[in-house]
Amino acid sequence: MKILLTGAGGQVGYELERSLQGLGQVTAVGRARIDLSDLDQVRDVIRSVRPGLIVNAAAYTAVDKAESEPALARRINAEAPEVMALEARKLGAAMVHYSTDYVFDGRKAGAYVETDVPNPINVYGQTKLEGEQAVAAAGIDHLILRTSWVYGMHGKNFLLTMLRLAQQRDALRIVCDQHGAPTWSRTVADATAVLLARAQEGGDSWWKQHGGLYHLGSGGQTTWCGFTEAIIEQRQLACHVVPITSADYPLPARRPENSVLDCARLQALCSLPHWRDALALCLK
Repeated sequence: MKILLTGAGGQVGYELERSLQGLGQVTAVGRARIDLSDLDQVRDVIRSVRPGLIVNAAAYTAVDKAESEPALARRINAEAPEVMALEARKLGAAMVHYSTDYVFDGRKAGAYVETDVPNPINVYGQTKLEGEQAVAAAGIDHLILRTSWVYGMHGKNFLLTMLRLAQQRDALRIVCDQHGAPTWSRTVADATAVLLARAQEGGDSWWKQHGGLYHLGSGGQTTWCGFTEAIIEQRQLACHVVPITSADYPLPARRPENSVLDCARLQALCSLPHWRDALALCLK
């Protein structure tokens, strides 16, 4: 089977290029070959590769910048996935698409399940939700995997920023009133590969029974402050973490106070590590 992987230069795409090996012939493309803001180019690449599976790990992820670039964010996060899904339908191909915990407003007291009604509070979350809806509406075999607080040793992310700053400063002021589960990009990639291997074994019946929307995050929960403390502790850095509130660090885009995802539906199909265990493995 031919697999087209987009976003190969990103933190999840980088890990997917490794994890998907053995499942098919992987064509991994980054921004140099496929610019998701150019919908004609998206169509052309898909028609050239003619994949049996599209794994879309590309996205507009600049949460704050999206507030001032809503059209571009929508083009990449909503319109491009819709084009991919419609091209997949023509080819009889399946699709894996990644979304975000930011489709929720964060007001729920407990962890969010897949059936909770989304209510994004920023442009990024809204455009990612529209992308989800477009893929689901295409009528193809698909997996939509909502992730949260993704980090890794590649690309731009919170972990790498904290590692850099903690070596430059004596103290870091970090938000302590937003809750979620930091998720290693390799966890996302490996879970995706497990699902796709089972889909290959099960064929059409697997997609009918197990396709659809899943939450994919690490076990447990913490705050950005707690995550930073764990990073510093595991790297044994001499830096102090000062807890602050979201109001103390205003940003253009609002963030949900609760980003915790209930991943029980996915855990019935594959195991997911606790966030502290995954962080330890990542830092090694």
